[in-house]
Order: sequence, then C-alpha cells, then structure tokens
Amino acid sequence: MEWNGMQHFLLVILCFFVALVPRFVPLFFFRKRQIPKWFNEWMEFVPICLFTSLVVKDLFITKNYTFSVAGSLPELIASVVVIAVAFWTRSMALSVIIGLGLVFALTFAL
Repeated sequence: MEWNGMQHFLLVILCFFVALVPRFVPLFFFRKRQIPKWFNEWMEFVPICLFTSLVVKDLFITKNYTFSVAGSLPELIASVVVIAVAFWTRSMALSVIIGLGLVFALTFAL
C-alpha cells in the first residue's frame, strides 16, 4: 500500500491527538479539585519505579527474555555505584552522569 502526502499528514495529526489527550484530560479533571495527599505521596514513587524497571530489564533480561547476568559486569558495577551515589546525593543528574561515565570507562577497562 502506497501512502500519499495527505495520509501521512493525517497520521501525524492523529498521533498528535493521541499524545495530547492523556496529558490534558487529567488537567481538566483536577483543575478545580483538590488532589488527595495519599495520591501525591504515591506519585513520588512512580519515577523511581519506572527507572528501576528499565535498568533491571537491561541488566538481567536477555534478548531471548531469559534471566542472565553473564556479559554485563561493567553495567552491574556501575549500577551499584549509581545506587550509592543516588542514595547519598538524591541527585538524578549526578547519578546519570556518573553511571554513564562508569559504564563508558569500565567497558573499555574490562
């Protein structure tokens, strides 16, 4: 099937609305309502949970969806150091910079 320019344009516009709706519907819903305190406390854990799930998947799950630790020694060492840095500094930027630097250095060293 060949797509013409108008079909590509409509695809981009539809993708725009698909990305826009989940961002603005909660704004309209909570604009005049008070967000419960328990919800705000719960939402503080979402970024760290997402970040952890991405890191754990990359460290321990292979392309065949099996559990393995083989071949990821630089990433494992860097992740332990990053956990310590993040715990003591509470800085996401510093943790990411140190983690990237360690993975880069350890990949060439090991």
